[in-house]
Amino acid sequence: MSETESLVHSRILSPEQAGELLHLSRQKAMWEWMSFLVRRLLPGGTYQANTDGEEAVFVLLGGFCVADWGQGAQRIGKRKNVFDGFPYALYLPSGRSVSFTAESACEIAECRVPSKAQLEPRLVTPHDVASSLRGGGNVSRQIVDVITPAFPADKLIVVEVYTPGGNWSSYPPHKHDVHDPPREVDLDEIYYYRMNQPEAFAFQHLYSGQNSAERTVKTRDGDAVLIRSGYHPVVAGPGYDVYYLNFLAGSSRTMAVTEDPQHAWIRSTWKETDPRLPMVRG
Repeated sequence: MSETESLVHSRILSPEQAGELLHLSRQKAMWEWMSFLVRRLLPGGTYQANTDGEEAVFVLLGGFCVADWGQGAQRIGKRKNVFDGFPYALYLPSGRSVSFTAESACEIAECRVPSKAQLEPRLVTPHDVASSLRGGGNVSRQIVDVITPAFPADKLIVVEVYTPGGNWSSYPPHKHDVHDPPREVDLDEIYYYRMNQPEAFAFQHLYSGQNSAERTVKTRDGDAVLIRSGYHPVVAGPGYDVYYLNFLAGSSRTMAVTEDPQHAWIRSTWKETDPRLPMVRG
């Protein structure tokens, strides 16, 4: 896998500019499931979307807006940015529409997958998400489950992850590219990065196993990494806290993964959780 196949850079907009920060269609990504878009609205700006033949999740990365998805206009938003608290997210099944009108500058991440399931829209509030700490020592991170496998959706799963500077995440390395339930299921995955400082960075290592081709990509604020197959651990640059938003979709809505047996032993060394966690609260 080349870097251009796995790493997508954000469009650079000044704070005074509205528009698409990132737009990745399934066709451009050359995969079966997900399309991904990130959009910035300025106060008074609007965005309308419909979901014919698709389901979608809209995650409010930051800011405040009024959303109307056919159940009356509702003001949503709590955090200024992803490091300022838990998210609002809107799930829309196929055949629905939504309009967003910004009250402040706001940014919305949108992921879509093909679907014809007859389900109901649902707003996920900061009170609905579940936060937990995972790992130990310098493998500690915070997990915020937004759309879990138990959520009444067709294909999409959504997770936010916070990794303190210098720590590893998605570790021990795991993969989910074989449909062999309940041991493992085949899921494509998007990592969408946000970072706490302009000069911040993280590395994500992509590999399939012993003696396989390997690639390490350097990610910065606004970058997206496409996980098509193989293991994909992450390390945050020391001094720079890292957030990533995961969208997953595939053959089954479970989080069954296989860990790299070469590195699974690290679990036995975990003791205390990094005291910098949790990084965000509701």
